[in-house]
Amino acid sequence: QVQLVESGGGLVQPGGSLRLSCAASGSLFSAYTMGWYRQVPGKQRELVAAITSGGSTNYADSVKGRFTISRDNAQKTVYLQMNSLKPEDTATYYCAADQSLHNLMIRTPGSWGQGTQVTVSS
Repeated sequence: QVQLVESGGGLVQPGGSLRLSCAASGSLFSAYTMGWYRQVPGKQRELVAAITSGGSTNYADSVKGRFTISRDNAQKTVYLQMNSLKPEDTATYYCAADQSLHNLMIRTPGSWGQGTQVTVSS
């Protein structure tokens, strides 16, 4: 398992941008598929973006064209660049890691971060 710490959340106006970072500790970071989820109270956690060890990416339809996931294996960090933010993007965002993309897609990754709040409001 890896330990994950998110940062970069905050308050932003509609149409603005934020970049979330997730720093990992532990070995074999480059072998992990990394994902970003979000959750609002009363709703299920949603996978918004994932990036495999080979660099292939997947996005939820709701964020395609606006969010970009990337990774820096040397820094053991994964990023989520969020542009054209909307009020409905308001949520707690969680970083996750697993060696299986399938486990991320069924919301059972082996490691979770503690979450960072993103609020989109004027």
